[in-house]
Amino acid sequence: MTVEITKENFESVVLKNELPVLVDFWATWCGPCKMIGPIIEELSDELEGKVVFGKLNVDLQPELAMEFHVMSIPTLILFKNGEIANKKIGFMPKEKLVEMLGL
Repeated sequence: MTVEITKENFESVVLKNELPVLVDFWATWCGPCKMIGPIIEELSDELEGKVVFGKLNVDLQPELAMEFHVMSIPTLILFKNGEIANKKIGFMPKEKLVEMLGL
């Protein structure tokens, strides 16, 4: 299950989480975002308890998108211990996503 990320819960869900957190910066009108969405949902079920998967709608949370310099979507940012550990832009297959997580 993915978590909806907002400016209200960003600190508690992403920055203060003991688990790695992958944040998917996306929008409803984005074709590649719609393609990667089901892969992220699948991984969130498979890796429950190991990685937290969050979805951040850039149209609803523009401040966070700007703060992390998100210019293209989907942008995937992996946070570990409150720090950016990895960042990828664009669609990628499931294998590449798992590779990005470093598991």
